[in-house]
Amino acid sequence: MPASRRLPNLLFDFGGVIINIDYQRTLEAMRALSPAGSTIEFTQQAQAQLFDDMETGRLSAADFRHGLRQHYNLHAASDEQLDAAWNAMLLDVPLERLELIRELRAQGHQTALLSNTNAIHIGTINAALKTQYGFQHGIADVLDRVFYSQEVGFRKPGEEIFRHALQEMNWLPEETLFIEDSFQHIETAQRLGLHTLFLAPPLTLTDALPDAIRAFPHPAAS
Repeated sequence: MPASRRLPNLLFDFGGVIINIDYQRTLEAMRALSPAGSTIEFTQQAQAQLFDDMETGRLSAADFRHGLRQHYNLHAASDEQLDAAWNAMLLDVPLERLELIRELRAQGHQTALLSNTNAIHIGTINAALKTQYGFQHGIADVLDRVFYSQEVGFRKPGEEIFRHALQEMNWLPEETLFIEDSFQHIETAQRLGLHTLFLAPPLTLTDALPDAIRAFPHPAAS
């Protein structure tokens, strides 16, 4: 008899997958605060140590702002201006993506978030979700668990954060689909044995995820 089909576990990235992101907006906002017209070393592909330290909880928000001022000559910028520039990359969270995740959970999929993020962004996003959609606990309202690099102490593309999430969820890599828009993170997941969905633009979660779930490998017949 064929083995019963196990629904894949779904491990979601946040920025570029659930929430729309535009890194260029933050680069331009930081440039506008710079007397020299320069900007910060922060892109989707690579970033300076200051941002790694913020995303792994080694810096408080106040220490991060101090680091921005020191490293990028932003001494004239207020806390509010620095936060606004840092948050400029955060765009909207489309309702259809949230509804899709809710529907998949109702069908029996286990779900979790694995995000490189920081205290300033977490607070801003979750406050927006409360205002727009009435969420009491931010994005955690539509997922079984959330794993933020800021709280875990590791960040993608390192293997440690993936191993931590799998262990905490009691998931096997081969039973898990990782949905991500940064290829360097996809490479780590594949190396660890997870199935992956690379959401390269113009693909979106609602466009691509249902097909990826349908194509997820079945257990071998016994």
